Amino acid sequence: MKVTEHIQNAQGKSLFSFEILPPVKGQNIQSIFDGIDPLMEFDPPFIDVTYHREEIELKELPNGLLEKKIVKKRPGTVGICAAIQNKYQVDAIPHILCGGFTKEDTENFLIDIDFLGIQNVVALRGDAIKSEIYFKPEREGHHYATELVSQISNLNNGIYLDADLQNTSKTDFCIGVAGYPEKHMEAPSIDSDIYFLKQKIKNGADYIITQMFYDNQKYFDYVAKVRAAGITVPIIPGLKPIATKKQLNLIPHRFKVDLPDDLIMAVVKAKDNDAVKQIGIEWCIAQSKELVKAGTPVLHYYSMGKAENIKAIAQAVF
Repeated sequence: MKVTEHIQNAQGKSLFSFEILPPVKGQNIQSIFDGIDPLMEFDPPFIDVTYHREEIELKELPNGLLEKKIVKKRPGTVGICAAIQNKYQVDAIPHILCGGFTKEDTENFLIDIDFLGIQNVVALRGDAIKSEIYFKPEREGHHYATELVSQISNLNNGIYLDADLQNTSKTDFCIGVAGYPEKHMEAPSIDSDIYFLKQKIKNGADYIITQMFYDNQKYFDYVAKVRAAGITVPIIPGLKPIATKKQLNLIPHRFKVDLPDDLIMAVVKAKDNDAVKQIGIEWCIAQSKELVKAGTPVLHYYSMGKAENIKAIAQAVF
């Protein structure tokens, strides 16, 4: 079932969903199931699975020169989605990126997940690889998520890259895209960010999942701005509870997200990581309850495969 259909069928009730990442190469599928099993009691209608693009590692040769080696440390997005749908009978949603994909790679990826009966996909540009400062697309790939959305939408209309295949078979993907309540880190302003978000919707996107935030007012203000721009699709808030003191620096640096002073000082004064985790849980519970009260369609948690704190939040909210 499509995400938009899940929301429609809920008839105003806030749904619970979460996001996981593929395990590091060498781990088996049980590590995924261990992170999902404790959360199934909250009836998630869908589970997102991230995609991790290749990384460049430098290997020193005997002659002292450096050799570039392309590695994928977290493969398996499509296989994990298939396993989730088979085991849990819920919709699994793979993320697909511009980075690391040619247009032909993208088409083949979409055909594969369509064969598996997967009806939803989240289309993202993705980040630059660690060895590059700025994002660089593949030579025959997409530069922006707007272009990626267009290709998925084209396939929904039976338009393939090969002109001989036109209108032979149509996919029917529900397309999710990212939104940024505090703007994308590369956007010059929130208004310009929403301008390009509107383009993604025009090109065929059906719903929006936001970057994490820790001040609900920023989400409410963002929704108001997006609606004022004429965008009417569902806007799903993304939530991630603080779990370690290290995240006080990591989250603002990596995701360009502000943390409220009250949350910062509570974490700074915490005696140990158990206390930090509890602070993060309580803060996220308060956020969640306010979002449910406001009639938010879905609360989407970035669990990243760690279920303990997400379960504690869900028990208090759902």
